[in-house]
Order: sequence, then C-alpha cells, then structure tokens
Amino acid sequence: MIAIGNDHTAVELKKEIIGLLEEMGLEYKDFGVNETKSVDYPVYAYRTARAVAKGECELGIVLCGTGLGVSIAANKVPGARCALCSEPYSALMARQHNDANVLAMGARVIGPELAKMVARTFLEGAFEGGRHARRVDMLTRLDSGEALE
Repeated sequence: MIAIGNDHTAVELKKEIIGLLEEMGLEYKDFGVNETKSVDYPVYAYRTARAVAKGECELGIVLCGTGLGVSIAANKVPGARCALCSEPYSALMARQHNDANVLAMGARVIGPELAKMVARTFLEGAFEGGRHARRVDMLTRLDSGEALE
C-alpha cells in the first residue's frame, strides 16, 4: 500500500499520481486534500509519513507547491526518510542508496509526465544494502536522538 498526501497546491498532481498507482496495480491510501482551499501542508505530510513509519504503508508520496515544505515535515517523523526529487535519477538513488521511503515532489516545479516518471522510478527502486546500510543505520540512530560523534 502506498500512502499519498498533498496540500491545496497539488490537488491536480495528486490525481495524476493516483492514476499512475492504479495503472501500476498499487493500492493506496489518500491522506491529502481534494480541494484548492488553502490548508497547512505539515498536517498532510505528517499523516503520510507516519503511515509509512508505522508500517501501515510500504512507501509514501507527499506533494505541495515546491515539495520543500512537505519534505521537511515528513523528515520530522522518526522512521521516515523523505527525498525531494524532480528527476528520475535522484529518485532511484534515494531508494537504492538511502532507503528513502517517502518521495516528495513540487506541483509548481515538475510537470505531470515527469512527475509520473519520477514516482514510477521511486516505486520500482529497491535498497541495495551493502555499504549503504551502515549509513542508513546512522540515519536511524539520528532519528532516536543519538549523536554520531
């Protein structure tokens, strides 16, 4: 199951991404809004990232105008590793090297076709482990408030 959340600026992009999820045969849970009336993006990013961190959803996608706000908010949730991506290569590296479990995109930054390419790449990517696992373990330690030095 994929968690998806958005604010008022990303209603149309969310529709595009949901279409992609359906095309890929992936179930999803919508934590976002469907109206363009102004809302506070941290609420929807938090709900989405929390569902991923708790294991209710395998991966998440958060959307706002730039992707910046939702990525910052999602990364405040322990266990969420959110990557802001505007092209497929970064989305793939986020999954393979950083074990990112939440993708952030900006509806005012990326067009719908490119956004679908980025999302597909993220969803199909997999963590490589190996030398990257040590670094992801460090991120997990940071989540729990542990110092690295």
